[in-house]
Amino acid sequence: MKNWKKNSWRKYPVKHIPDYPDKKELDTVLDKIGTFPPLVFAGETRHLKEQLADVVDGKAFLLQGGDCAESFAEFNPDNIRDTFKLLLQMSLVLTYSASLPVVKLGRIAGQFSKPRSSPTESKNGVELPSYLGDNINGMEFNEKARIPDPKRLFKAYSQSAATLNLIRAFSKGGFADLNKVHLWNLDYIKKSPQAKKFKDLEDKIADAIAFMRACGITSDFNNRLYTVNFWTSHEALLLPFEESMTRTDSTTGENHDTSAHFVWIGDRTRQLDGGHVEFCRGIENPIGIKCGPTLKADDLVNLCNRINPKNQKGKIFLKTKSNFTKITTDKADLYIINKMAKDSSNINFETKTGKIFYDY
Repeated sequence: MKNWKKNSWRKYPVKHIPDYPDKKELDTVLDKIGTFPPLVFAGETRHLKEQLADVVDGKAFLLQGGDCAESFAEFNPDNIRDTFKLLLQMSLVLTYSASLPVVKLGRIAGQFSKPRSSPTESKNGVELPSYLGDNINGMEFNEKARIPDPKRLFKAYSQSAATLNLIRAFSKGGFADLNKVHLWNLDYIKKSPQAKKFKDLEDKIADAIAFMRACGITSDFNNRLYTVNFWTSHEALLLPFEESMTRTDSTTGENHDTSAHFVWIGDRTRQLDGGHVEFCRGIENPIGIKCGPTLKADDLVNLCNRINPKNQKGKIFLKTKSNFTKITTDKADLYIINKMAKDSSNINFETKTGKIFYDY
């Protein structure tokens, strides 16, 4: 992309990026991370974009789920397994009910930092900087813990790498085999009023697999019954880290943020002239845009045009906190949104309830 470099965002105003007191240490840490292996690969990112293009065409359904923010303290293989199980169960229900493949996108392996409504918080008359996420500072309410520490980025990278390693083992090593659907149950589902419905669904799938097995169609010969694609995502908030994880694909010359397959711009950082938009416009990853109630439709159009000037299918994914119609009631804004649809803008719309508006 012309006039773009992975550090060109530094020429633009940015919000919600911490002020590190030791800039030299930060640069040292970022330079070191820049030499680390990528967490994901360019080919994987391109494959995800192809699957999201099917969502645009109504040929697939997109499911995204995971923690609001990951933490160092809760890092545990059982937690990773249970998140993976839950998304498998949800995708199973969606696939069976809608007769569509489900693109599984986890908020995992990198979703540490979150923007805060206030830069400080107070307790018992004591004011300290806000907790910004485990990859930036500590949750403990004391002055030392709240100082942004660049070395936390090493631990964030390490935890993300270990999480991805386990997810890849689960998704490709047989855990996701449909023959093992009865093993995906979580304890809370067994106690849920919906347990019988899910058990009935499991039995129907087991019967279908038994019929396929009798016809000679098994996971030994069809890896789609044995493996799944599971993609990772997080908010591209901490731009210094995202910059250090950006690599140029040697086969295509494309720039990819290798910290995750999919990254998004938050509702608080979607300024058209801001650093977060500038960074995201230059990477080839699919990009999400959080759409809050203050977003105007003409700003949305400008954002989409800036990030996806070639109107690629599967490139833009709009994330809303509620039904999209609540974002604006202005007739002019609704006209622009309708025009986007008529102009065949290749965009995915998603609401918090998971609905996809395929036609936009």
